[in-house]
Amino acid sequence: MSEMADRADRPSRVPWAAVAVFVAVSFGLAWLVALPLWLAGGPDAPGLAAGIALTGMVMMFTPTIAALVAVFAMRAPRRERLRFLGMWPLRPARRVVWFTVVAIFAPLVVVALVAFVAAAFGLVRLDLVSFSGYQAMLDEQTAGLDPAIRAAMPPIGVLVAVQLASIPLGALVNSVFAFGEELGWRGWLVPALRPLGVWPALILSGAIWGLWHSPLILLGYNFGYTDWRGVALMTGGCIAWGVLFGWTRLRSASVWPAVIGHGALNASAGLVVLLAAADPEVDMGVVGPLGFVAWGVIAVITVILVLLGQFRREPELAPRAVRPPRTA
Repeated sequence: MSEMADRADRPSRVPWAAVAVFVAVSFGLAWLVALPLWLAGGPDAPGLAAGIALTGMVMMFTPTIAALVAVFAMRAPRRERLRFLGMWPLRPARRVVWFTVVAIFAPLVVVALVAFVAAAFGLVRLDLVSFSGYQAMLDEQTAGLDPAIRAAMPPIGVLVAVQLASIPLGALVNSVFAFGEELGWRGWLVPALRPLGVWPALILSGAIWGLWHSPLILLGYNFGYTDWRGVALMTGGCIAWGVLFGWTRLRSASVWPAVIGHGALNASAGLVVLLAAADPEVDMGVVGPLGFVAWGVIAVITVILVLLGQFRREPELAPRAVRPPRTA
């Protein structure tokens, strides 16, 4: 596709001042939102799990605030802001719809592939019969309930089936919060960096996305590490997934597939725990949806898309209709 300097959703050069402000605002607000947890003791804070869950939901809207600052305070872009952000118009409509539908299910397929590839290499032991890992987790969570209530619970296979069937619905529910991130990352940042080229834009935006998670990752979120290892794992995972989400953004000229895909990833994140055996303990840094195995699986998927020419195709946007001058 030829570069179009006058495209509303594609600046002719990177607005570096706006990018710097966007990064500063999104990172600064993320740390500000997480500050109460750090003041309460950091990794040793009481009620840390619940605090991280609530903090994470609030944090997810800080990239949107940063994007609004970049758009309205820094005036990047100066015109057709909804088109630049990929929010409207939904054209090409058929492509946007199909990418959005596929985005509901694709992360689940990728996370499942990660689990089975990890099992094939002996990195995790799956239990697809008695689901002993999930059963152990349920036993721990329901230990304080009346034995009669526990005995009345459905069989573990039914519970697993319900969990799997609810993932698409969970993807849509999670997309409400994912929108808060995606309007910033794929909505504003990817097209702002697009003049660097497709790959630099996708990789750099993914790295920024990963580092933005640091306030929670350093509390042990996702991987259990409270040092640079957790940040490195998150950054690598976000670069990998950011390539896929960013590709949908550029390929569809819309942010909505990335929003739904992000929601679906969050809904599918616990799949390996659902399928794993009780022992040994699952290492999410290796077999989780953001771990090493996921990097490899996504790399293979990306190579296939590259060979199919998918990273060279971006839709041309129809030019704005020009009204004829009024006659006296």
